[in-house]
Amino acid sequence: MNREIENHVYAILHPNSALIASQYWPEQLSTHYTSGPTRHYEGKVIFAEVDPEFRHPYFNIEEAMAELEPHEDGRPKATKFISSYRVLEHLDFAAVKKLYLSTPEGYCIGLDEAPYVPDKKPESLRIYAEIDPMQMLVLSTYNFAEFGKFLTDPLNPVGAPKFLYADLNLDLEDFLLRLEENPFLPPPIPGLHPAILRDAINELRTVSYKENKGLSLNSYLDSIPYKLIGKGFMFASAEVVKYFPMPSARDIEKRSLKFARSL
Repeated sequence: MNREIENHVYAILHPNSALIASQYWPEQLSTHYTSGPTRHYEGKVIFAEVDPEFRHPYFNIEEAMAELEPHEDGRPKATKFISSYRVLEHLDFAAVKKLYLSTPEGYCIGLDEAPYVPDKKPESLRIYAEIDPMQMLVLSTYNFAEFGKFLTDPLNPVGAPKFLYADLNLDLEDFLLRLEENPFLPPPIPGLHPAILRDAINELRTVSYKENKGLSLNSYLDSIPYKLIGKGFMFASAEVVKYFPMPSARDIEKRSLKFARSL
């Protein structure tokens, strides 16, 4: 179905970080980034739709929007870059309207914000995939929101003022049992050697003063299937968190069968 040309603002969060103006709707932008232009990117794309009224002195949004004009043949303008440096740091979370996940084939679904409610019982060890502005894989004793406080603590030497990250749904007890039975067990997370994960689990369980253990300087986000995402995605600063829960596989299938097939 054809829709009117409208001006949008998007924050690209993976694989790169950028704030762009665009006349593409989210579905069009997803296809454009993965298979549209000659410089297309082969992998997942994660981006957020930003309120087009959002303004910050760090960004020249007004200038970019003024230059956002359709092509002579009537085609909408795909992208007009506003900034590609320290974008998340200067983005107001209140202006983030929706989070979009794209497959390498260009299929996408949108995630809506929801209140984050911690589990009633204490969480065990969790694996977090940092997405923006840094990408690391971390094993942690913190719950979803606490991990954000850790990442954005001004005293944290491996932190930043704002972060986007996701949690991974991996049964660590089952992993340890299967690894004990089969020392040649394939990596439960693509790219991460099982022995590294096993040793990290044992370390956090035996060293009482440690809350986090780095697993990799790469989050392996492009290799991790979306079905491994647990609770979802979290924007965090020292003051606030903004939570976008991951839909269930059944819900995804109802919304986009093509996206569901890529899970």
